[in-house]
Amino acid sequence: MFVITNAWKNVIRNKGRNLLVLVIVALIAAAATIGLSIRQSAQNARTTGLADTTVTAQISLDRNTLLAAAQKQGANGGQPDFQALRKSLAGKQLSLADYQKYAKASSAVKATYYSQSAGLSATTGFQPVSSSDTSAGTDSSASGQSDSQGSSGSSQDSQGYGAREAMGGRGMQSGDFKLTGFSSDTAVDHATNGKFTMSSGKVFGYDKVSAGQIIISKALAQFNGIAVGDTITVANATDSTKTYKLTVAGIYTNTSAAGGTSGGMGNAADPDNAIYTSMATLDSLSLSSASTGESPEMQLNFTYVVSDKAGYAAFAKDVKAAGLSSDYTVSSPDVEEYEASLVPLDNLAKFALTLLLIVLGVGGAVLVALNVFNIRERKYEVGVLTAIGVRKAKVAAQFVFELLIVTMAGLALGAAAGAAASVPVSNHLLASQVAAQQSQQATQLAQFGRGMQGGGMPSGSQGQTGSQPGGASNAQGPSTTGRYERRASAFGKATDYVSSINSTVNVSVVGELVLIGLALTVISSLAAVVVIMRYEPLQILADRS
Repeated sequence: MFVITNAWKNVIRNKGRNLLVLVIVALIAAAATIGLSIRQSAQNARTTGLADTTVTAQISLDRNTLLAAAQKQGANGGQPDFQALRKSLAGKQLSLADYQKYAKASSAVKATYYSQSAGLSATTGFQPVSSSDTSAGTDSSASGQSDSQGSSGSSQDSQGYGAREAMGGRGMQSGDFKLTGFSSDTAVDHATNGKFTMSSGKVFGYDKVSAGQIIISKALAQFNGIAVGDTITVANATDSTKTYKLTVAGIYTNTSAAGGTSGGMGNAADPDNAIYTSMATLDSLSLSSASTGESPEMQLNFTYVVSDKAGYAAFAKDVKAAGLSSDYTVSSPDVEEYEASLVPLDNLAKFALTLLLIVLGVGGAVLVALNVFNIRERKYEVGVLTAIGVRKAKVAAQFVFELLIVTMAGLALGAAAGAAASVPVSNHLLASQVAAQQSQQATQLAQFGRGMQGGGMPSGSQGQTGSQPGGASNAQGPSTTGRYERRASAFGKATDYVSSINSTVNVSVVGELVLIGLALTVISSLAAVVVIMRYEPLQILADRS
């Protein structure tokens, strides 16, 4: 009790020195509070940002691994063995039945949707939207293409389909139109060409009764003078002798195009030449993989919907247990995009940690120096106390308690100031990080010369059913406000950076601050304790007299 009472009296007695120590500790505590809250926000954003948001997942062929293995086996120092490379990828595309099997293998899957695309060629009465005055889509030219390619099957396999198969069955879409069949409204909402709205008519149905119904873009309808209810005739992309009659049930307008105009990539890549229908229509035309098997001309995109990020991890584990080969990978555009959106926040967290370590190092050194000077000034007091029988350990404990009282008071004031300043300071620093990322992106755009192309692919979380492709994401976590900044990447893909955080001080931050305060007290007091233990009371009194 003597130690605590005497320590409190000395704190009151030496106001000037203790006030200086209190200010230093308060500054350290304020900086530590801001740094710790930023790190806590970054951790919460990473672990809980997608906790309450539906996440989509996809299974895709790991072409890089397969090609690397094939190249390693066929490496002979000369020209690559293209035949071996194609063979390593041949027949690797999963079928619709395979995708559905893996959906049933995991309880984490809440829903699925899919779409499949096939190429169609133009006919005399129905032409694609094109700025070229020499369309390759008429009956004669289409027939010519078919004849020139179809007359040599082996050549086509080795140079045409084979080359596309070497790319994993995702080669350039042939034909003049891209006919895409959807499994549900959710699949339509996530169309790869972007968001659209109906101008007239209505969307097709998904049952067999509605087979043959399509919707086309307003630009394509105006180009061909088509109205709702009209019937169009299109040809098979590889065999112009096969034609299909389709009924226009509606006309849509693109509100956010994923790819812009096609340029030199062919008419089928132009969003205005996209024809939408149901999977029932593709089945009836024998253009789906279910009816003809997977082929390079048919692009099947199957998406799994899970409840959250933990469900995504469980799904990845379940499909591997169900027999998914190591040739395939499980990925999530939502998780990958959210991880990319955290780059500025992660950079800020690293900066905050570095700043925190510097502040603690400098502040601790200053406190040690002040405490040693304090002991030297009160050397006679130490000599008197030890001379009258007070043990050196108690004298040292008194100085420790004095510093602890001042440190805890400064810690409380600094924590309060840091808590009040953490949100505006953190958001200001985060805005600087986002601006730096955007500046770096602008430099990349200038270097690649793609700044003038426009028509970038919209990004945005597609985790929630019904979200608009290209819209701002709302991946809210305990530490985020859900506000994002949009920027275009070097290849046209947009990323929504987390640009605002709610770096509030919670129990975890307070606990870490208390530990920091105790550590500062122990470290700075240790030097004082060493000095006190070296003092000899009689020598101190003799020097004094």
